[in-house]
Amino acid sequence: MTSLEQVFRDEWGRVLAVLVGYLGDFELAEESVAEAFAVAARRWSAEGTPASPVAWLVTTARNRAIDRLRRDRVLAAKLRLLEATTPATVEAEVNETEIPDERLELIFTCCHPAIAVDAQVALTLRAVAGLATDEIARAFLVPGETMKRRLTRAKTKIRDAGIPFRVPEPGRLEERLAVVLAVIYLIFNQGYSAPGQAGHLAAEAIRLGRVLAALLPGQTETLGLLALMLLHDARRDARFAGPEGQDLVLLADQDRALWDWGQIAEAREIITTIAGSRGPYLIQAAIASLHAADPIDWRQIAALYAELAELTRSPVVRLNGAIAIAEADGPGAALEIVDDLDLPGYQYWHSTRAELLRRLGRADEARAAYRDALALAGTEPERRFLLGRIAELDGAGRTRSG
Repeated sequence: MTSLEQVFRDEWGRVLAVLVGYLGDFELAEESVAEAFAVAARRWSAEGTPASPVAWLVTTARNRAIDRLRRDRVLAAKLRLLEATTPATVEAEVNETEIPDERLELIFTCCHPAIAVDAQVALTLRAVAGLATDEIARAFLVPGETMKRRLTRAKTKIRDAGIPFRVPEPGRLEERLAVVLAVIYLIFNQGYSAPGQAGHLAAEAIRLGRVLAALLPGQTETLGLLALMLLHDARRDARFAGPEGQDLVLLADQDRALWDWGQIAEAREIITTIAGSRGPYLIQAAIASLHAADPIDWRQIAALYAELAELTRSPVVRLNGAIAIAEADGPGAALEIVDDLDLPGYQYWHSTRAELLRRLGRADEARAAYRDALALAGTEPERRFLLGRIAELDGAGRTRSG
């Protein structure tokens, strides 16, 4: 028997999407769906899970919303919605075969460019993934009240700006999809870079990626992002070590026996099916796949980074390409590229320079670069790693002077 917890996890976004589409009111829809799940928690434990859980939840949430509209006859727009609803529609249970899957509309609404990026992320996690406000706040290290206000502003923006609940027309789909993919990847990276309480966000991002890939099967970049997240996430258990997982383990030092090779195989199969396209996420996925090879073909990785840099014009991509060049041609060649980039506020520019300088034996310069990176480090594992590198250089210096 399907548990309520599993139904909530799998179907919250779908039920909410139906109610948003039906009511045209994000706030009312969310409150009504929450009430429906609360009723389910009381009744399903005694009566058992209904044969069509989604239909039951949609019916219950819809009727709760209409009950609330009946009590609130002050707002004319809501009153007109009530008057347009027939008694038969109010009381009849929805047939599950008639329930549209409107999660795609919901995702595009949550990720509308008129909404601030941090609010897009929060609203997607709340509305589509079903995460509680406090849970999202903890993951992003902000107070619960701050996150609550962020979500309220986003929903107010949807209402006041008249943001439509629909998939963009074909001429704008690619542009709007890029925003959606960026939001999902932001969610993934928040979970991937931080062990512990935020780590589950990576799994939620992958789940959102699967939903998006299923709803937009013809969009290769959606599949590319899914493959990329699967490949990165496959190394999760090997990326951190030490007390409470607070020590960062570099790729070269990771125990490959801890990698999820089934997930890697799934990602590689996805890459194979869309190999004819060359979008940025697919190229990044191909690079991540090569990182899992033994031996690693660094020249091919450098070539893919060069292709990605042509597409994106991103200095960060060039920085990542320099790391591959360091493995293929040595740290001197890579340092020339890195020093030509202007990324003084980017932690990984400083840490990459530091690593290259360390390998070149330029200890004083490396130490200074590590300290610059440390000043910008955002997580405890990164700080511990950088402090360890500085300590190694200090120890080597004392040994030479002694």
